[in-house]
Amino acid sequence: MARMIWKGAISFGLVHVPVQLFPATRTVKPSFRMLDKRSMDPIGYRQINKRTGKEVSRDDIVRGYEYEKERYVVLSDDEIRAANPESTQTVDILTFVEQDAVSFLYLDTPYYLVPDRKGEKVYALLRDALKDSGKIGIALVVMRDRQHLGALIPVGPLLALDTLRWQEELRPLDELTVPAEDAKRAGVTAREFAMAKKLIDDMSGKWTPDEYHDTFRDDILELVERKVREGKIEEIEERPAQTGRAASNVVDLTELLKRSLRGGSRAAGSRDEADADDSADEDADDSTSKKTRSGARKPAAKSGARAAKTAAKRPAAKRGGSGSSAHAAKKTTARRKHAA
Repeated sequence: MARMIWKGAISFGLVHVPVQLFPATRTVKPSFRMLDKRSMDPIGYRQINKRTGKEVSRDDIVRGYEYEKERYVVLSDDEIRAANPESTQTVDILTFVEQDAVSFLYLDTPYYLVPDRKGEKVYALLRDALKDSGKIGIALVVMRDRQHLGALIPVGPLLALDTLRWQEELRPLDELTVPAEDAKRAGVTAREFAMAKKLIDDMSGKWTPDEYHDTFRDDILELVERKVREGKIEEIEERPAQTGRAASNVVDLTELLKRSLRGGSRAAGSRDEADADDSADEDADDSTSKKTRSGARKPAAKSGARAAKTAAKRPAAKRGGSGSSAHAAKKTTARRKHAA
């Protein structure tokens, strides 16, 4: 069952017909999601400043009308709401016209109108009177804070409301180049005209909409079903949850970078900071050794294992003959024992 989107009354003269409005259409076209092919995660879109490329927060977005090239008048939400007509909850019939008086070009979105409580009698009265007269009602209605022009049309047992495009929404015909309406003036012979009419008669039939199908939709759904049967499906890749240790490493790395920016040496730092992480302590010790050595050495290559890193440091501490170097090495060893 479709969801009701509006409730009010049809008004013509002093007669009011209580009605409910339902959408007459539904979406049946295949809907595709944009996905990251590497993980099948859905793709989202950000609102960015087209000049700078930077993301813009919702609080910084306003609506503007471009009255000249790259010149705007900004309107607030309150100003825009004030320009909208007040909702009266009525389909206000302005006039009645012949059914064929409204061109198909004006037809926009169809809706179903059904009688509300105790409105069946006046609903049937208006519907059958329109059928008998061969006319349709032209009305104004406010839906979702917007005013619409509409055509009230009897369709079988119900009344339909088809919103109409405003005149200014249609492009003027004089913008197009077409042949004259008189076929003779367009160079069509009488024989050609007669043959065209006969072909139309031969191809004429009843309008049976259920005979026509969206073949694109049918082909896509058939392809999807076949791929599902064959097991050719993609699932969103679940990412492993990060452990507490991994998060701690990120924080430690950030702290190390901050220390480096403050001056590099942490040999004189507090014991509590040294006990926080062995790798942080070793990097600080290495920095102290470098300052006190008389002979410079090249830094050891990075290694993924702590054992290799420690082994690379110990021989380096033994090199160099100065007493200050030996003292620094002993100090480093003592601190390692304390950290252990």
